[in-house]
Amino acid sequence: MEKKVILSGIQSTGNLTLGNYLGAINNWKKMQEEYECNYMIANLHTLTVRNDPEKLRNNTLNLLALYLAAGIDPKKSNIFIQSQVPAHAELAWILNCYTYMGELSRMTQFKDKSAKHADNINSGLFTYPVLMAADILLYQADLVPVGEDQRQHLEIARDIAERFNNLYGETFKIPEAYIPKIAARVMGLQDPTSKMSKSSTIPNDSIFLNDEPDDIMKKIKKSVTDSENIVKYDVENKPGISNLMSIYRAITGLTNEEIEKEFEGKGYGDFKKSVAESIIEELRPLQEEYKKLMNNPDYLEEIYISGAERAVDISHYTIEKVYNKIGLIY
Repeated sequence: MEKKVILSGIQSTGNLTLGNYLGAINNWKKMQEEYECNYMIANLHTLTVRNDPEKLRNNTLNLLALYLAAGIDPKKSNIFIQSQVPAHAELAWILNCYTYMGELSRMTQFKDKSAKHADNINSGLFTYPVLMAADILLYQADLVPVGEDQRQHLEIARDIAERFNNLYGETFKIPEAYIPKIAARVMGLQDPTSKMSKSSTIPNDSIFLNDEPDDIMKKIKKSVTDSENIVKYDVENKPGISNLMSIYRAITGLTNEEIEKEFEGKGYGDFKKSVAESIIEELRPLQEEYKKLMNNPDYLEEIYISGAERAVDISHYTIEKVYNKIGLIY
């Protein structure tokens, strides 16, 4: 039976967080056993904000190394850098011509990012969801792993694909959301009401995959909790402790009830120490492998070149079909 196709990616803006790892990459590793997976480094999407060019190049290679170190296998999955596949930009322009201003103006992420970057509200920020639609539709993806904050982008991708198909006949697969059986939503350590972010400006709010063990321990010990001193899962009343329990649950595989029982009669100090130690041990092999990979730039180059070649081959099929449908000479 033909495997279903998956497309996902992360922007190459800074170091990845524990949230990126537990919420996305850890699941990607499992998906590659069952699906035909395309994992991109979404560096074109980073251009909606001003980047230091050298930093962007370094971040792109760092992210590639982290994908590999976390267990994404280039023999099982196609790993590629978005900007090395010209069809992403080609298809985005074409799909822009089939997307309405009203649809884009309703996108909540545009409103949020405009508020954060009031001095740089560019048209790329406005049409960002169209590039994301092009990413997905180019690979004829059946499934797209999405969190709640990306669901609206998947919906507009579906709307654009259906509109195009209705005008020109069957061209794009209509993608569905992939909801992992176990999805860890990791919140900030200092602000447990917001998702842990690699762009957070709050000190000690995020754990990065390259953090030293001592730094991880310090950040967890400083994490916001409450005065009750009882380890109990209650997102509404105990968001800090509930977030730490989610992290511990994702790493150990224990249920909330088992965690509550393990720390019954113990204080937050013991619990935080165990959470920090579990994170340190989980990240240790990843960090070791990452250091080896960053010392082997030739291997990284080999991976991104072969990944781009495969991605270009796949994308040609879709872009040629689109050109033919709308009357462009390919």
